[in-house]
Amino acid sequence: MDLAYNAVLLAIDIWFLRVANPLGARRLAIGASVFGLVASILALALARDLFGVMRLLCYAIFVHGVAISAVLGIRGWKSSPVIASSMLFVSAAVALVGVDAFLIEPRDLEVSHVPVVSGRLEKPLRIVVLADVQTDGVGAYEKKAFVTALQQKPDIVLFAGDYVQVAQTHLDRHRLALRALMKEVGMAAPLGVYAVQGNVDPPGWETIFEGLPVVTFGDTRDIDIGELRVTGLSEEDSFDSSLRVPATERFHIVLGHAPDFALGDVQADLLVAGHTHGGQVRLPWVGPLITFSSVPRSWAAGTTVLSQGRTLVVSRGVGLERDEAPRLRFLCHPEILVIDVQPDATHVDERTRPTAR
Repeated sequence: MDLAYNAVLLAIDIWFLRVANPLGARRLAIGASVFGLVASILALALARDLFGVMRLLCYAIFVHGVAISAVLGIRGWKSSPVIASSMLFVSAAVALVGVDAFLIEPRDLEVSHVPVVSGRLEKPLRIVVLADVQTDGVGAYEKKAFVTALQQKPDIVLFAGDYVQVAQTHLDRHRLALRALMKEVGMAAPLGVYAVQGNVDPPGWETIFEGLPVVTFGDTRDIDIGELRVTGLSEEDSFDSSLRVPATERFHIVLGHAPDFALGDVQADLLVAGHTHGGQVRLPWVGPLITFSSVPRSWAAGTTVLSQGRTLVVSRGVGLERDEAPRLRFLCHPEILVIDVQPDATHVDERTRPTAR
C-alpha cells in the first residue's frame, strides 16, 4: 500500500514540476490543488482506517511536499526570487517539523510534576503514573522509562493501560519481553503497583505482570491500603461517562485507562487516566487535534480541577499509537507523571462533612 501510494505521488510530483515551470503563483495554486486532492482521495481509497489515511498523508506532506518545494525553490531562484524563497522557506519549515515530530519528540521523554493538596492524608504521598507504554519492540526506550519512573522514588505506581500493540502472532513474545524488563529493573513500590487494562490490550494482558508485585484490575474493584483507597476500573468502565463511584473517608484514587469516566459522578480525590496520548499532535492556540475521548479537549492532558475538590490528571503517555498510525508526536512530548500529594490539615472535604441531624 505504501509503495503504491508513493509511486503514484512520484508521478504527480513530476507533473507538478512541469506545470509550475516557469514558476508563478497561478501555476503553483493549480499544481498544489491537484496534488492535494489526488493525495487525499488516494489515501482514502487505499487505507483501512483513519490512522492509515493519516500515515499516507504524512508521506505526501513530509516527503513529497518537502521535495517539490525545495526543487521549485532552487529551480526558480533566478526568475522568481520572491516566490522561490517562499518555497524554500516552506520546504525547510516542513522538514524541520518532520524531523522533530518523527525523530525527536517520540523518544524525548519528560518527567512532569503535579502538586495536589489533600486534608485526607497525614503524610506526603508520591504517585508515579505510567500510561500507554504501547510498545511494539521492547528495548532501550522502555527501559529508560521504567528506570526513570523508579528513580522518582514513588510510594505507589499506577499503570494506566495499553502495554503492547503488535499483531496477535507476536503478542506473547513482546509480553514476555516487557515482563522480563520490569523484573530486570525491579518494578515495585512500597504501597504497591497497580495496573488496569487499555483498549489495545486483548485478553490475557495480565500475563505481562505475572511474577511481579503488581495488582491487576480485570474488573472494577476497590483496594484499601492504610489511609488510601485505590479503585481500578475495567476498560469498559473507564469509557463510561455516566459512571458512579461513591465517596469514601480515605484518600481515594480512581485509576482508569480512558478519562471519560471523569464526566460521571465519580466522588474521588484523584482521578487518573491515559489513553489520549495528549492528542500526540497539538497545535498552538488549538490544542490536540484528536483525542478519541468524550472529555473536553482541554482535559486531554495535564491537570483539571473538577468540582467538589476532585482533581483529574491525564497522562500524555510513554509511547505512541502503532499499527497503521504515523509514529509521530508534535508539541506533545511523552511523559512520566509524578503526582505529589501533600497533607493539608486545614482542609475539610465537603463530600464527607458530617451533616446536621
